[in-house]
Amino acid sequence: MTTPAYSIDVRRLDAFSAVELYALLKLRVDVFVVEQACAYPELDGKDGEALHLRLLIDGEAAAYARLWRPAGKPPRIGRVLVSPDHRGKRLGDALMREAIRACESHFSGEPIALSAQSHLERFYASLGFEPTSPEYVEDGIPHIDMQRPVVSETER
Repeated sequence: MTTPAYSIDVRRLDAFSAVELYALLKLRVDVFVVEQACAYPELDGKDGEALHLRLLIDGEAAAYARLWRPAGKPPRIGRVLVSPDHRGKRLGDALMREAIRACESHFSGEPIALSAQSHLERFYASLGFEPTSPEYVEDGIPHIDMQRPVVSETER
């Protein structure tokens, strides 16, 4: 299956309208809290310092990732999701490639970190991420920390 045409929107939290922000947060809660049956603080206080990347199809958020840099650590890609209405269209791959590109643009010359659900380790490895921790359980789901080393212009 080919990936449908999409556009990318990357912005800070305060650049969203109230309606856009509601839709974004509802999508995150629907996937991470309801679908995955995880009672945890989805609104964790990090959104204000992050960049929010939306992959849009016909103006609707079909996929999303949050990009941010914790103090003293490499930038991170997190809250990676594809809307249930848009799964099976290879949007996860497109989303991650756009997220990596955005990180390389905004956090140039730094490795990129993420906390992957363990069953997605091979997917992230296909994008250049390498394990940096043993498996651990977070919110009842097995995870593994991974990092993508800095890639030079000639290696891209």
